[in-house]
Amino acid sequence: MKPFADFLPVIAFFAAYKLWGMYVATAVFILASLLHIAWNRHFHGKVETMQWVTLGLVLVFGGATLLLHDPIFFKWKPTVINWLFAAAFLGSGLFMERNLLQRMMDHALNLPLPVWKRLNLAWVAFFIMAGAANIHVAYNYPEETWVNFKLFGMLGLTLAFMIIQGIYLARYMQPAEENN
Repeated sequence: MKPFADFLPVIAFFAAYKLWGMYVATAVFILASLLHIAWNRHFHGKVETMQWVTLGLVLVFGGATLLLHDPIFFKWKPTVINWLFAAAFLGSGLFMERNLLQRMMDHALNLPLPVWKRLNLAWVAFFIMAGAANIHVAYNYPEETWVNFKLFGMLGLTLAFMIIQGIYLARYMQPAEENN
């Protein structure tokens, strides 16, 4: 349920864009992001650091879009977020004993250290590529194409990457022991 809830501001943005255009959609996204943070804080007792960072970027880039009446600021937000993720994952791989991916997933996966390092680097590459793809679409295609890409293209890229990652990880999965 949480991954779906995290995606609700994007869905609200998409719906508002289709009904009222970019500027109303940007305001809706800002409001939905604030409500999402409030919901997490109230019902889960905490808000993750990256959610605060994302909210800050939403407020800065969305606010600039509304204040200056220029959608390019908001179009840059996904790229900046993806590149911040890339930097965080890369930094964790270089300067921490356990990289971010390992810290998030080692409770569920028992993998050799070289595999954790390769997976972490794969995520770095994915985030860089996703950010570059977003900015390419933002500058080279009509606004409506970018909005569709933001929802469906980025989701599709992420799902495809996770499927490829799952296929790669399958060789490291051990069958569950059967109870006799």
